[in-house]
Amino acid sequence: MKRRQILSLPLAAAVLPVAGTGAALAQTEGEAKTIGVAIPSATHGFMGGLNWHAQNTIDRLGETYPNLSFVLATAGDSAKMVSDIEDMMATRNIDALVVLPFESEPLTAPVKSVKDAGKFVVVVDRGLSEEGIEDLYVAGDNAAFGRVAGQYFADNLESGQKIVVLRGIPTTLDNERVEAFQAAIEGSGIEVLDMQHGNWNRDDAFNVMQDYLAKYPEIDAVWAADDDMATGVLEAIAQAGREDEMWVIGGAGMKEIVQRIMDGDPQLPVNVTYPPAQISAAIEMAALNFVSSAPMAGRYIIGSQLITPENAEQYYFPDSPF
Repeated sequence: MKRRQILSLPLAAAVLPVAGTGAALAQTEGEAKTIGVAIPSATHGFMGGLNWHAQNTIDRLGETYPNLSFVLATAGDSAKMVSDIEDMMATRNIDALVVLPFESEPLTAPVKSVKDAGKFVVVVDRGLSEEGIEDLYVAGDNAAFGRVAGQYFADNLESGQKIVVLRGIPTTLDNERVEAFQAAIEGSGIEVLDMQHGNWNRDDAFNVMQDYLAKYPEIDAVWAADDDMATGVLEAIAQAGREDEMWVIGGAGMKEIVQRIMDGDPQLPVNVTYPPAQISAAIEMAALNFVSSAPMAGRYIIGSQLITPENAEQYYFPDSPF
């Protein structure tokens, strides 16, 4: 993963049209096209990072390809996202839609309507409830996310050592991660004391970890499975004064976590990528559908990598909110 040049840019609050302004090396020919981007609001750290990368990518592509314009909409619930997409079709006549569904079921029919109207559709991360609607699916590798973390536990804990696990929101995505994690530690002799849902939420994770600390006098490591949850977990451990007893692995590459890995913090030895920058790949591939002859169809799955003190600088984005 190559480091990218970072620009400090504001996040979009609602629907934001962004027009290309041209650049020295910009494409100067081509039919004008409009790409709609519909994503959840920045309600937590990961989505804050995803919003930041979306805006960054739109601004950069708008300068590079003056024949492309973009409409960015953020939504705090499914109903707002459905309304945003309908508005993009009715008032902007978008040629393509990049969407990270707030929820799968409520967004399936609206996105299908966009596809039925002949538009190019890219679905990101959370799939739709009906397969085969989108032209392109872009996501992180959830099975690899769990497997990479599990392998680190298997390699760095001894048989009989004890761990606790925090799960995300009950979803297929979470199931894939946990099943892969369990498969990776199978046969290692690691004892999983407990496994509860922290819902990818700092406060929920704090409460779950407090319960774990009260129930289990011996915990050697924690799989928090998300950096927002890891933050809550670390706070609970600190309040209990048990920082020297256990290490924690989260996931997704929050900049504060990556900084601590860069600094060699023994409580946070590694992390696993699930990049919010996947939205950048989705938007760029939607743009390439119109400005190149490269085929843009199928599935684009971004592999999960282990972030270590040796490579952490590659994954550190200091100006990102995440």
